[in-house]
Amino acid sequence: MGNFWSSVLVAAAAVAVVALIMAVKPRDPSFTLTSIKLTSFKFNLPVLDAEAILTVEVTNPNVVPINYSETTMSMFYDGTLLGTAPIQAGAQPARSSQVLELTARLGGTKLAKHGKRFLSDVGKREMVLDSTVDISGTAKLLWLDHKFKVHVDSHVVVDPVFLDVKDQDNKSKLDILPGS
Repeated sequence: MGNFWSSVLVAAAAVAVVALIMAVKPRDPSFTLTSIKLTSFKFNLPVLDAEAILTVEVTNPNVVPINYSETTMSMFYDGTLLGTAPIQAGAQPARSSQVLELTARLGGTKLAKHGKRFLSDVGKREMVLDSTVDISGTAKLLWLDHKFKVHVDSHVVVDPVFLDVKDQDNKSKLDILPGS
């Protein structure tokens, strides 16, 4: 009978270890652009510059909190860098969502290079913006810090007249760095 209980204990321990591994398995965070609000618009021929507040919801689906360093999000229109938005260093609790408001500076002279396409996009009320960001940080599990890097590519369709977000596709890739 002792062998039976030993086998049961070993099986229970194995199930507990598998459950722990499944719960701690790193998952890619998600990023959703929820709104764009134009805050300033400067039109001095031939230069057109704008500032906007980008509201981004960030979700950490992992069972560990994270700390991340400051970085910059780059935004593109038709393959041309349109502007950047700094992201301050911060932290996010486990299994949580938080809203970040990013101030973006957009250079209109770069948009002017695509004048015909931009006017066409305004006419059809649909403009495609792409953005990329690399975020580095650490995730603390028990007493160990695990370094990570997340690369995010976003493809966002906006109404260029009212700046409403119509559709988006966000892809993120999480890498746990060696030596973590």
